[in-house]
Amino acid sequence: MTTRPPRSGGPKGRKPQAGKFDAGKFRGGKAQADGRARTGPRTSARDAAERAARNRGEDAGTRDPWGSQGAAVSAPARPPKPRRDVAAPRDDAPRDAAAAKPGSRPPARRSAAPSPALAAAPAPGPTRREQRAAASATLASGVQTLTVEPDEAGMRIDRFLTARFPLLPFTRVQTIVRKGELRVDGKRAKPNDRLEPGMSVRVPPLRLDQPTERPRSAAREQDDAAFIRSLILYEDADMMILNKPFGLAVQGGSGTVRHVDGLLAALTGPDGQKPRLVHRLDKDTAGCLIIAKTRLAAATLAKSFRSRAARKIYWALTAGVPRVRQGRVSTYLAKEEPTDADARMRVAKHGDEGASHALTYYAMVDQAAQKLSWLSFKPVTGRTHQLRAHAAHIGHPIVGDPKYFSVENWELPGGIQNRLHLLARRIVIPHPRTGKPVDVSAPLPPHMAQSWNLLGFDAARYDPIVEAPEA
Repeated sequence: MTTRPPRSGGPKGRKPQAGKFDAGKFRGGKAQADGRARTGPRTSARDAAERAARNRGEDAGTRDPWGSQGAAVSAPARPPKPRRDVAAPRDDAPRDAAAAKPGSRPPARRSAAPSPALAAAPAPGPTRREQRAAASATLASGVQTLTVEPDEAGMRIDRFLTARFPLLPFTRVQTIVRKGELRVDGKRAKPNDRLEPGMSVRVPPLRLDQPTERPRSAAREQDDAAFIRSLILYEDADMMILNKPFGLAVQGGSGTVRHVDGLLAALTGPDGQKPRLVHRLDKDTAGCLIIAKTRLAAATLAKSFRSRAARKIYWALTAGVPRVRQGRVSTYLAKEEPTDADARMRVAKHGDEGASHALTYYAMVDQAAQKLSWLSFKPVTGRTHQLRAHAAHIGHPIVGDPKYFSVENWELPGGIQNRLHLLARRIVIPHPRTGKPVDVSAPLPPHMAQSWNLLGFDAARYDPIVEAPEA
C-alpha cells in the first residue's frame, strides 16, 4: 500500500491561502530561532534595497520607505559612510550574540521612539490652498472704501475718482466704472451718477504706477502760472473764467502732456487747494472755460450746469447756408466706439445702448456768397461733440472739423485755415457764492478772426440766438 508524503507548508499539512497573509506572525522585533528578525522573506524588496545601499556605502535608513514616517517626511541627507561588509548594530538593536552575528540583519526599528533625525526634520511648508488664500489676500489689500464728503456732494462718480486720484488716467476711471469694479453703497453705478454726502464708495486696487520724482524748476512753475493768468477773462476769490486757446487740451490723455488741468497746478494756493475744472471743451474748441478755486465752488458751479442755469453761446463757421435760418435740433447721440473716450458721435434712436438726448438751438447771423454761414448755437444739453454732430446732422458741418466734416466737392476758400472754427463765445452763470449772474464773452481766436475779416463778418453784430427759447 502506497502512502502519500506529508503536505508541506505548516502544521497539519495545510497551505496558506492566497490573500490571507497574517501580518501578526511577521511583526518586527520578534526573532526567529536563528536570531533573524521576522520581517518577511529573505528575498524581500527591503532586503534588496538594504543590500544595494550597503554596496553603495550609504545608510539604508535614509532611503527607507518602510519607516514609521513613510514618505510623508524625508530625513535630512547624511554623509556617506565607508563601505562595510557587516552592518553596525544600532542602539535599539538586541545586544545578544545572535543579533550581532555576522551577516544578520538588525531588527526593525520600533515606531514608538522616532529617531533624532526625524524629530529634527523641518516643518512642512504651506499647502496649495493656503498659498492661494495668501495670494488672494495680497491682491485684495489694495481695495479702498471712501466716504463722500459734504463738499463733494453732487459730483459725478468719474469726476470724484479723478479728484481723489489725480494720477489715475481718465480712461482707466471710465473702465473701472463701466466694468462694475466700483461700487457705491454696495451697488453698481454709472459714470454720470451723482454722489451724496456720506455715501460709501468701494474702489478696487488701482495699481497706480509710481510717479517718477521729476523736480519742477521754479522757472517752469512761473512760466505756467504766467501763461494761465494771461488767459483769464474774469477772476474773483471763488472762480475764474479762462479764454482757452485753440489746440490746448483741457485734460490729459494718451499722448497729451500739456493741458489746462496740469497747468493749473502752478496756481495752487497756500492752503494746498488746486483750481478745479468745472466743465470741458474739446481740444480744438476755443473760448470760455470756467475754473473753480475751491471744492465748494466747484460743486456749486457743477449744479448750475446740471440744472441748466448756465447759458452758453457758441459761434461757428459752417459750410453752406441753412434753409431755415433759425431752428431747433433734437436728436439722440451715442458713441460709435463705446470704449473710446474721444470716439465719433452718431445720431441714434431712443432706447439704443448709450444714447442720450441732445437739444440745440441755432440761428444764422450772417452768410458769405451762399457758401459759408456764421451760425450761433445755444446748447441746452451738454453731450460730447454735440454742436459738431448737430451741425453735420443738419447738413452744415463746421469748417475745419476733422471728425464730422464731409461735403462732396468741397474746397476750402483761400485765406481760411483748415482749423476747427468753433468758439465758446459767451457764458452766463450764477456766482457760486452770491448767486448773481456772471456774464463773460471771449474774443475770436486768431484763425477765426482771420476768416471773419476775409468774409467781411462783423463780430460786434447783434446775435439773434440770445433770445432763443430754452426748452
